Amino acid sequence: MAQQHLDPTDPTGEALAGYLRAQATEFLRALRLHRETGGATANGAEDPVDAARALRRSVRRISASLHTFRPLLEPDWSESLQPELAWLSGTLAMEHAYAARQERLLLALHRLSGATVFPAQSAAAATSSAIGAVVGSRSAGAERVGTTAQAAPGPPTPAPTTDRGNLTVGAAKAGALLERQLTLARTRAHSTALQALGSSRFHAVADKIAVLASEVPLTPTAPTTPLRPLAAAAEDRLTDAITALPLVTAGSPYNAEALIHGLSPDPSPHPQDAPWHQVRLLLRLHRYAREALHGTGGPTDLRLLTAGQALDRHRDASEAAAAAASAARTPRIAPATAYALGVLHADQRHEVEAARFAFQQSWQKQAVSTP
Repeated sequence: MAQQHLDPTDPTGEALAGYLRAQATEFLRALRLHRETGGATANGAEDPVDAARALRRSVRRISASLHTFRPLLEPDWSESLQPELAWLSGTLAMEHAYAARQERLLLALHRLSGATVFPAQSAAAATSSAIGAVVGSRSAGAERVGTTAQAAPGPPTPAPTTDRGNLTVGAAKAGALLERQLTLARTRAHSTALQALGSSRFHAVADKIAVLASEVPLTPTAPTTPLRPLAAAAEDRLTDAITALPLVTAGSPYNAEALIHGLSPDPSPHPQDAPWHQVRLLLRLHRYAREALHGTGGPTDLRLLTAGQALDRHRDASEAAAAAASAARTPRIAPATAYALGVLHADQRHEVEAARFAFQQSWQKQAVSTP
């Protein structure tokens, strides 16, 4: 093998080892906090450094590093650990996902049912709507959802008065149905997460991460191997995936093609969404590769930040639309309830298109970094 000529400032496998040790230490710290609190912070806390979120954050970064920098790590170790990290991250994320989806859909129903206030306003004013009793207790996330609504292009022309009346009649029952379904799903996800954290499978993963905090299993040549080529490959995969996206279609803030499936009996995910979800994952891998190169205190690429936020909104709206469609397939619901859920589904597909448009606008801007 030819001798590599290294730039002394170029990060190598040693930098990767330091990054992985730091993430493993964060995982152990979050796990200790989670055990001390008994998982209480996972029950709707808004603290951005709560234990459950910190666990997910460190697990995602370790898993992403194992994927991007696989050639620098012992194959047997990384190939056995990565699927376990994916299982843990997915299990821990579900409760938060259901809670956020419930909040998003109830606030959207509130907005669509004819109220004159918007989600960004106070819960006290929101109680005047037809479903105010349902959404009033969820004002904590209203400002975030309201910001998304203000940033997106305006909705289509309002429905006629008769349709608005039908929507108001069905909105309360639709909201109650969604709340029952998503609360049940959230409760089950919470139980699943608690069972997972007490399982032998989790303890095996935690033991491996504990070892990682002090010893990273690099290959013999990894300490002097530069990281940039592997990080550049991750960026190339992202660029190729973005190039393949239908950005011409996303050039319009409202794409009627997104509603082609409507409330069909097919419960499968919307076929247009998969490439965008893949880009979101590749963007995350690229971001974490940059962290491994520059450290968590390195420069922030504002284009990556805004593009990632747009793709997060895209994912949230896509999954919320699927939840509305699933609720509309509930047997023996009233026509007004089904109508409200249909309008809600269309509204969330509109949000999907608005997020795609926002992603296109942010990605086409010149990359700007902040120190």
